[in-house]
Amino acid sequence: MMSNLFSVFDPSTNIFNFSLNWLSTILGIFFLPIYFWLIPNRYTFFWNFILNKLHNEFKILLKNSNGSTFIFISLFSFVLFNNFLGIFPYIFTSTSHLTMTLSISLSFWLAFMIFGWLKNSQHMFSHLIPQGTPPILMPFMVLIETISNIIRPGTLAVRLTANMIAGHLLMTLLGNTGPSMPNYLIMFLIFTQILLLILESAVAIIQSYVIAILSTLYSSETN
Repeated sequence: MMSNLFSVFDPSTNIFNFSLNWLSTILGIFFLPIYFWLIPNRYTFFWNFILNKLHNEFKILLKNSNGSTFIFISLFSFVLFNNFLGIFPYIFTSTSHLTMTLSISLSFWLAFMIFGWLKNSQHMFSHLIPQGTPPILMPFMVLIETISNIIRPGTLAVRLTANMIAGHLLMTLLGNTGPSMPNYLIMFLIFTQILLLILESAVAIIQSYVIAILSTLYSSETN
């Protein structure tokens, strides 16, 4: 019996104190061989279409792309696979943990900051004061922009984690009420769960796009 509702997200399978649940993170790799060695099919054309659309969109945001769009396309693919696979039963959702999401967002943010301050120091300083700011407000704007810059990895990580937890938690709550419900309400519960599953699939795709597009925007500010 669960002592805490959030314990459904805890890694529970382990060998020698190593949590095997985190191995679900690399499940997305099993989809890649199909993309490379099978005869082109609808899945391949569809995935190529998505990647080309993302590449064209990221290329507009990044003035000097030079292949850097592929970093964010890889980020999108990685988060998408983990979000989507977590919807399936008995597959651990690694992106519902701050350990995973904060590691991703913090590493990207640190890379952007180090590159920006070392290569484009004047450009980074100019971002601290928006154009047209009155002189009396400049110290406050520098403070506000600095704080907003520092909390970016946290907001990226918490946004993804909270969205993944919310839907899974709601589905768990509804699923646990099933045994105690009368028979005539079971069909309504199943229908509700199917709708939630569709919603969670949409959230999984949208959140992977959001974290990729925001990372691209943060990167474009350092160029």
